[in-house]
Amino acid sequence: MLGRLKQMLIKEFIQVFRDKRTRFILFGPPIVQMLVFGYAATYEIHHVPTVVLDLDHSQESRELISRFTSSPYFDVQRQLTGLSQIGDLIEQGKATVGIEIHAGFARNLRKGQAAPLQVIVDATNSNTALIASGYITQISLDFARDYQKDRIGRIAPQLIEVMPSVELEARPWYNPDLRSRWFFIPGIIGSLTLVLVITLTAFAVVREREIGTLEQIMVTPIRPAEFILGKTLPFFLIGLFDVSLIAVVGSLWFQVPFRGHLLDLFAGSVLFLLSMLGVGLLISTISSTQQQAMVTAFFFIMPAVSFSGFGFPISTMPQWMQYLTYLSPLRYFLIVLRGTYLKGVGMDILWPQMAAMGGLAFSLLTIAILRFHKALD
Repeated sequence: MLGRLKQMLIKEFIQVFRDKRTRFILFGPPIVQMLVFGYAATYEIHHVPTVVLDLDHSQESRELISRFTSSPYFDVQRQLTGLSQIGDLIEQGKATVGIEIHAGFARNLRKGQAAPLQVIVDATNSNTALIASGYITQISLDFARDYQKDRIGRIAPQLIEVMPSVELEARPWYNPDLRSRWFFIPGIIGSLTLVLVITLTAFAVVREREIGTLEQIMVTPIRPAEFILGKTLPFFLIGLFDVSLIAVVGSLWFQVPFRGHLLDLFAGSVLFLLSMLGVGLLISTISSTQQQAMVTAFFFIMPAVSFSGFGFPISTMPQWMQYLTYLSPLRYFLIVLRGTYLKGVGMDILWPQMAAMGGLAFSLLTIAILRFHKALD
């Protein structure tokens, strides 16, 4: 058995590495995609196109505008002369935020009254609109607090020392600088691994059937179990190497800390790869051509990534949809990745995710092998 399996493994590795395009696909795109997604996937916003309509033309209004101008989050491109210009620029996509300072802004502040500030935000991208609105609110509150403190200091300096105030002392754990890239990089590792292993496994078996070599192999003394193991083991090893490669590139290039133990990450990676091999093998049993395998793989990959919590919090999904997320192995692998990378937790915390991936891997591989035996018969 070991001799036949060895020859099968040699055949698969030769078939994979003799093709220049396949060699590039195995190692080139994962690194390129890691770099592209690492920069592109972020919740942070910078240099939001902003326009300002100042109808007050006072020292106070100019001071408020200067705070937006000096902020790295907003790029004040121009100051307008009419309200209609804000709507036109937002409709044309030339501005995302429009700030209107009403006439009498400074007069209300000097009287100790509320000074309204109108902010118009293009909410086509609701995420950007929410984050930008939060930044605007923070800048406005800082301006109001500083103005009030300066005003009281001029009117009654003795009251400054007895004024009640609340000082917020924020202590973000595991990600002190609140870098969203630290959250996304582990997710990209899992997502790229999922796509790579599923497509390689599904296409490899289907290609054998499509070109007619599957029948030639099955008339040899090799057993079906040996054939399945010989087809999947190379891609398991390649997937394990790609996980290590992508993880090293992500950690070193984007400076994402790794605080856990490599053994815990390795165990999670093995269980996740076994799950993906089961999915790829299952796809190969229901596909006759590589085109069918590609469509079927795409049909699985998109929901698996969406239900994993990679880009959208699972808690915000409808309740019935949250139950479906338990069927996605990527959901558990992302918890393992982020837990080992950022929190440094070990098996005592991650064992439920490991057990879930182990159960899914066993179920998927069992179903795939049974269907594959049936397809061979």
